[in-house]
Amino acid sequence: QVHLVESGGGSVQAGGSLRVSCVASELSPCMGWFRQAPGKEREGVAVLNTAPGYTAYADSVKGRFTISQDKDKATIYLQMNNLKPEDTAMYYCAAHGPCAIYSGAWRNWNYWGQGTQVTVSS
Repeated sequence: QVHLVESGGGSVQAGGSLRVSCVASELSPCMGWFRQAPGKEREGVAVLNTAPGYTAYADSVKGRFTISQDKDKATIYLQMNNLKPEDTAMYYCAAHGPCAIYSGAWRNWNYWGQGTQVTVSS
């Protein structure tokens, strides 16, 4: 069992930045950030292979979001820059899943945090 606790969400104006964090009871080989807006399916945002540091991003966030890790703290981060109103969603940390971004991938991840809300106003 892996426990995940997210923090750092909040409200920001378009163009602003936020960093969300996820403290894990243990890091799995792949860690991920997902988001879900009301009425929409959960989607992958970024994944990180914790061993060699490989990362992958959804096309919608490439160049704006960065996933990173601090192994000593068993923590992963999602730095979000140039935020847009369409980034508004609940953001979830996940562990033990496929290290790739594709539609429906969330179904193959085993552990989830409780989520942290990110709201971007125009």
